[in-house]
Amino acid sequence: MYLHPLSGLTLATALGLAQLPALAAPVQIKAPAELPARATIADAVKASKPSDWRPLDPDNTLYLEIPAGRVVLELAPDFAPKHVANIKALVAEQYYDGLAITRAQDNWVVQWGDPDEKNPKPIQHAQRTLPGEFTVPLTGIKNFTRLPDGDGYAPQVGHSNGFPSARDPKSGTAWLTHCYATLGVGRDNASDSGGGTELYVVIGQSPRHLDRDITVVGRVVAGMPLLSTLPRGTAPMGFYDSPDKNVPIKAIRLAASVPLAQRANLEVMRTDSAAYQAVLEAQRHRGGPWSKVTAGHIDVCNAPIPVREVGSK
Repeated sequence: MYLHPLSGLTLATALGLAQLPALAAPVQIKAPAELPARATIADAVKASKPSDWRPLDPDNTLYLEIPAGRVVLELAPDFAPKHVANIKALVAEQYYDGLAITRAQDNWVVQWGDPDEKNPKPIQHAQRTLPGEFTVPLTGIKNFTRLPDGDGYAPQVGHSNGFPSARDPKSGTAWLTHCYATLGVGRDNASDSGGGTELYVVIGQSPRHLDRDITVVGRVVAGMPLLSTLPRGTAPMGFYDSPDKNVPIKAIRLAASVPLAQRANLEVMRTDSAAYQAVLEAQRHRGGPWSKVTAGHIDVCNAPIPVREVGSK
């Protein structure tokens, strides 16, 4: 036993440790009971019928082609009709071809557009800027399936034709929510400073505080790993610090303009179907041998929307 250098007392006595009671025996913590087996999302998908699925509309589906492969984006003209029309006009004149992904900010977004701000690529028929379409009249969105759980950002949340969305009956407005894989329109401070020449996709935790501050035009339905795994930019806001790090865009095409043999044959589960309600319940009330606690709750950005290739089971 070491002696305290000042008093000659043992170190334990000097610190008062000798007066402490003996440690109690370790408390035995009982493992939580195993939850009963419940249907999984895979079970809900397997039990679905053909009528529970819808094909992507080729007139509102974009193919973003980058060196790593194809990203499939579904547009939402009901929520941003002018911006969607303008983006399709930009695609038609092949504006995006040869531009680049210039930003990959960790837990935030990837963004693409013209890397040369001093000498921007000319626009032929589309518009460079438009007034923001942050919300739309609620009466214009007919198909809405409300989630049963509350939300901190909106009076009501749910899905509108396959898109996570929110609405406020008092103001009579509806909008798309900022969830993972959301496709939005970049802008400057002014509400009318974006038009679709700069686009971004959310690759991080859902930034719902952006709802109603940015025009949302759709979401990624396939190919998210190609975007979410891009090298992160090291310049401020996640921009790449040199042009050679930019990710080139080979092309963006409207699916309707692509030969049938080259299209992505995908189906999305109808969010107004009974099958999708089963998916939501499987997510809200997980069971089985692994889960020890069931949340009994789901938020709009944690509600998976199944996508499958046509003909798959």
